[in-house]
Amino acid sequence: MREVTRLTQAGKLTEAMALLRGHIASDFAQAGPARGGAGLAGETKHPALDMIAPSETGGAWTPPSQSRDRAAGESHRPNTAASSPRQGRATFRDDLFALGPVPAVGRGLGFSRQPQLAVPDGARFEERTFSNHVGSRTYKVYVPSFYAGQALPVVIMLHGCTQNPDDFAAGTRMNELAEEQRFLVAYPRQPQSANMQRCWNWFNAGDQRREGGEPSLIAGIALQVIEEFAADPARVYVAGLSAGGATAAVMAATYPELFAAAGVHSGLACGAAKDMPSAFAAMAGRGAIRRRSEGPMLPTIVFHGDADRTVSPVNGDQVVAQAGPEVALTKVVTRGESPGGMAYTRIVQRDDAGTEVLEQWVLHGAGHAWSGGSANGSYTDARGPDASREMIRFFLAHVNAKAASRH
Repeated sequence: MREVTRLTQAGKLTEAMALLRGHIASDFAQAGPARGGAGLAGETKHPALDMIAPSETGGAWTPPSQSRDRAAGESHRPNTAASSPRQGRATFRDDLFALGPVPAVGRGLGFSRQPQLAVPDGARFEERTFSNHVGSRTYKVYVPSFYAGQALPVVIMLHGCTQNPDDFAAGTRMNELAEEQRFLVAYPRQPQSANMQRCWNWFNAGDQRREGGEPSLIAGIALQVIEEFAADPARVYVAGLSAGGATAAVMAATYPELFAAAGVHSGLACGAAKDMPSAFAAMAGRGAIRRRSEGPMLPTIVFHGDADRTVSPVNGDQVVAQAGPEVALTKVVTRGESPGGMAYTRIVQRDDAGTEVLEQWVLHGAGHAWSGGSANGSYTDARGPDASREMIRFFLAHVNAKAASRH
């Protein structure tokens, strides 16, 4: 860490980030130039897609190629990471605390999108608050236009760093799917008072345990939605992106009886880190996976880009390994290409009864962004398979039998 500090103070931010990710100085010196200055020996040859912030308020987050098209005829934005040592250190610090793009493409991390979300006639997208002994969190809940007291499924959506419920709803299009496939969606909001970058604190030991920390707040929100809307307690699901994906894995481990299935996009396994230093190691792929404790296994679907330079792709493998049972499963591997041109590998694992319990999508060439998402939200990649639709397909195939029997 001493060398990381020295490099940061010297304004050598890419070298400092590389050192945190386990590369030594000679690796960096020998690496050839690459997009964003991140060409490191041994890195993937796939083009990494990290989203570019809008040049003005209200603009769309876009892939680099679209950003270049958009910028045609305009002057380039200054590189704030290099404009001064102080500004450089601030940008580097923000990148460490946010599971967002690396400094070369991470300008504007503090920008929080406030998209205008269309709500169909009769539908509602309203804010609520949940409080318990730990504290309180606000959340937004989408109620589809057809709702008339039916016992609908519930999907809890956990946003990534710098995001908020509106931004996440716009980027994932989950409200549109809720209207189409008949379920409720709740989006807990992480305030800046809990984390400067509005990240869920997945890396804190105190936020990885049952009946305490952020898991108790998220579980409380889920139960409050079930009660208010007479929702189906046997069909409650949790999903998230990045820090939210890591927290979805935490929820699967700490409240397995509450959820019927989980979705982890670009996240990490529960317990991969216990504090900020170990979070850096985990993001770089050197986290210590914690085996699942006694209790029911939660069916899990995982999406991760193999060119993700923010959270190493090995973390997707670790989420699957942690979610898996002790017994062997039947595995089927298929390969394909999305309508947007992104190649992927899909690995489905079934139990002896033929029930699909684990599903993993490896997105070839994808970076740290929600696959198949809308540019109306941040950290999305429209080229990829539709992660939202695939998660809902996976979720609705699973019912929490124990929760159903209790009611």
